[in-house]
Amino acid sequence: MNPTAELLAQLAPSLEAELRPRLQGFLGGLLRAYLPQTWVFHVGPDVASLVVAPDGSARVTDAAALSPDVSVELRPEQLRAALGRPRAASPGGPPPKVTAHTAKGRAAFDYLRPRLGL
Repeated sequence: MNPTAELLAQLAPSLEAELRPRLQGFLGGLLRAYLPQTWVFHVGPDVASLVVAPDGSARVTDAAALSPDVSVELRPEQLRAALGRPRAASPGGPPPKVTAHTAKGRAAFDYLRPRLGL
C-alpha cells in the first residue's frame, strides 16, 4: 500500500465507529441517502480511494476509483494535517484542489470541510 493509502486506512476504523451509530433511525435514513461515498485522493505521486458503504463500513484502495464522488488533490503535509488528531493547523502554500463529481459528494464535502480543515 502506498503512504497515502496507509494514512487513509488508519482513519477507516474511527470513521466506521463514528458513522455506524449515526445511521440508525429517521435521521440515519437521511444520512444513508448520501452513501455510498467514494473519494479519490491524489497526494504527490500517490493515489488512494476511500469508499464508505451504505452500512457505514469504510475501505481504502491504493488506486483511483472509476466513479468518485469527490477528488482531492493536496500535498502530503496537508493530508497529514487534515487527518491528525487533534487536527493540526493547515500548512501554508496553495490550498487543496477539491472537485465534486456528484451532488451527494458536494454535500458530503461541504459538511466535512471544516472538520478536515480544507
